[in-house]
Amino acid sequence: MRAGELALAAGGRLVAGLPDVELGDISIDSRRIRPGDVFLAIRGNRLDGHDFIAEAVGRGAAGVIVSDTAAAPVTGASRVAPATIVVGDTTHALQSIARDVRRRSGAKVVAITGSVGKTTTKELTAAFIGTRHDVLRNEGNLNNHIGLPLSLLALRRRPEVAVVELGMNHAGEIHTLVGIAEPNVRVWTNVAEVHAESFASIEGIADAKAEILDGATARDHLVVNAGDTLAMERIGGFPGGVTTFGVDTQADVRATDVEDRGIDGMRAAVETPAGAGGLSTRLLGAGQVANVVAAIAVALLFQVPVEAMLREAAAFAPPPRRGEVIRLAQGVTVVDDSYNSNPAALEQALRSLGSDKGHRRRVAVLGEMLELGPRARLLHRACGRLAVEAGFDVLVAVGGPAAEALAEGARAAGLDAGHAVTCGTSEDAASLTAALVRAGDLVLVKGSRGVRVDRVADRLKAERA
Repeated sequence: MRAGELALAAGGRLVAGLPDVELGDISIDSRRIRPGDVFLAIRGNRLDGHDFIAEAVGRGAAGVIVSDTAAAPVTGASRVAPATIVVGDTTHALQSIARDVRRRSGAKVVAITGSVGKTTTKELTAAFIGTRHDVLRNEGNLNNHIGLPLSLLALRRRPEVAVVELGMNHAGEIHTLVGIAEPNVRVWTNVAEVHAESFASIEGIADAKAEILDGATARDHLVVNAGDTLAMERIGGFPGGVTTFGVDTQADVRATDVEDRGIDGMRAAVETPAGAGGLSTRLLGAGQVANVVAAIAVALLFQVPVEAMLREAAAFAPPPRRGEVIRLAQGVTVVDDSYNSNPAALEQALRSLGSDKGHRRRVAVLGEMLELGPRARLLHRACGRLAVEAGFDVLVAVGGPAAEALAEGARAAGLDAGHAVTCGTSEDAASLTAALVRAGDLVLVKGSRGVRVDRVADRLKAERA
C-alpha cells in the first residue's frame, strides 16, 4: 500500500511523510522490521509498542502507525522521514487494515472454530484444498484479535483461498474475528468444556462458538458437526448452504467402520456426495477422524476430488507437539501432545493409547488443564480415573491442586501411590519421568500450554535419542 491508502484503511491521519510513498509489510515486533516496513505500535498488557518506535525506525521502518502523537518520530511532509499515521486505537487499526486487505485480495476465506481440533482441521483443510488451489493458512495458533489480522495481511500476495482458525476464551471474541475475516465458508467442529472459567455452562460456550454464524449471507456456506447436538441446535437460522459431517452418524460427509490402531493411527470408510473411499491416517484417536471428514467436507466445496484428499490424509503428519509419535532408543515411544489440553481432547488420547498392547507399560505425563473454572478439580479427578480405566500403568501429574486431583482420581481407580504421583513443575516432572521410564514404555505427554510439559517430552528425546 501507499501511505495515503494505508492511513485510509487504518481509519487514521497521515501526519508525516507523503501519501504516495510505497510501504512494505506491517509488523508489531520492532525486532523483525526490515527496511521499507511499517511498524504498528500495539499497547499490550506487558509492553507498549510505542516504546520501541525508535528501534523500528533505526532498523529502517518506512512508516509507523501510532495512537500517541507524542511518540511520533516526526511530523510534516517529507520523503525522507517515516510516514507517520495516527489512529485512535492501534489494535483496531490493525483489524481495519486486515479487513481492507481481505476485501481487496479476492480470496475465498474459510474460517474454522470449535473447542477441540481447530488447528489440525485447519492444517488438513489447507492441505486438501492446496492440491488444487493456491492456499494461505494462518501460522500456528495466530487466531485471536491480533494474530488473525496479522495473518490476513499475507493476503496481499493474492492467494485463491485463505484457511484460518478463530479462537476465543470470552463471549464476543469470535464475533469480532468473523467481522475481520468475513469468511465465505464457516466451519464449526464441536463444543466442549474449554475456557470454562469464563462461562457459567457449556451452553454458554456453545453460544459463544455460535458467533461463527454472525453476519452470514445467503452466499456463505456452513460446515458443521452433525454429531454435536449443541452446535446443531444453534444453526437453524443460517441463511446460506449447510454441509454436515460426522463419525458414525448420518451426515453429508461421514466416516464409518472406524478402526483405532493405537500409535499407528486410524482407519475408516468415508462416504461423500462426490464418492467414497478408505481413509488411513497417522493421526491418533477417533476425534482426529472427525477432523479429517470436516476438512473433506470443506474441500469438496472447492471441487477437490475425494481420491486426492484420501491420498493427502494418508501422508499428513500431525503438527508439532499435537500428537507426534517419536520412537526412541530401547523401544521407548513418546507421543508428544504437549501443545495444549482439555478434558475432551485428553479423553480421546487416553482411550486411543491406553489400549495399546505393543509396549511394556503405558505412562501418562499429564499437565493440569487451565481455565476450567469451579469444575476444575472434578474434571481433573475424572480424567485421572479415566487414565487408569483406559489402561495406563503410571501417571505423573504436573501442576498445582488440579494436578493433585488427577493423581487422586488415578489412585481411586486402583493405582498405588508410587504409580500416581504429582510434580509441581515441568522441570521436576522431566527429571522424574526420565528416571522412571523403562525400555519398551509408551509415554503420553499432554497438558495445557502454560504448564510447559513440552519440557518433559524434550528431556526424554534428548536422553533416549
